[in-house]
Amino acid sequence: MARVLLDSTVLIDALRGRTAADRLRQMRRTGDEPWVCAVSIDEIWRGLRTEEEPRAARLLRGLRLAPLGASEGIRAGGWRREHALKGLTLHQADCLIAAAAVGIDGRLATGNPDDFPMDDLVVEHWPAGA
Repeated sequence: MARVLLDSTVLIDALRGRTAADRLRQMRRTGDEPWVCAVSIDEIWRGLRTEEEPRAARLLRGLRLAPLGASEGIRAGGWRREHALKGLTLHQADCLIAAAAVGIDGRLATGNPDDFPMDDLVVEHWPAGA
């Protein structure tokens, strides 16, 4: 059984009934655990239309919540500092999402794998809108 943290691109695709919805159902059949973190919840909730909220709430109830504590904040800040020294600016939200995935010893499913260049993170590309 593997843990997979779903980022906002995957969650949006699942809400819109695209390929991510099928992959999420398949994960559950194979015993893989779908997870989410508060940052991704914020990102999708911010863009929802009022009529989409009940469906989004149902989706989120079916996911495990990855903690975001001090160790994840330290990991995220370290990545941002490390990459800044190389001239690459990483977004705080992306680093926190990645830290949550590492914190649960899971993979990260995203439609934007280039946003997650962290060496100790396993990224699965779930193409957005596919």
